[in-house]
Amino acid sequence: MKKRTLQPAGWPRPKGYANGMTASGRLVVTAGVVGWDTEGRFADGLAAQCAQTFANIVAILAEGGAAPSDVVRMTWFITSRADYMAQSRAIGQAYRKWFGTHYPTMSVIEVSALMENAAMVEIEATAIVSEG
Repeated sequence: MKKRTLQPAGWPRPKGYANGMTASGRLVVTAGVVGWDTEGRFADGLAAQCAQTFANIVAILAEGGAAPSDVVRMTWFITSRADYMAQSRAIGQAYRKWFGTHYPTMSVIEVSALMENAAMVEIEATAIVSEG
């Protein structure tokens, strides 16, 4: 599959995400994934929930025959921008554990609450897998 990051000439390079991507292949998408384990228990704190969320996304991708490097878009919903900024280093380390240095397009949106009361983060992922 040909995947290409879209970086207009003269634009500053974003840190930790891509401005845009283009790819072709089979689409694999996740629902909003939260940071709970297989028993429905939430990790303690935003960074820990992000780490569990990344693990959960990778498991769903694998079920669809996709890898973390196939992700072209992530949309994050967080309940606290302040917590996100304060824990950004730990969140980044957790991200790199599961996704390496692959940075797809991303949006991070602060929301007042998520459907699961204990959830602090919910992430949707879109992957494109090469056919053939």
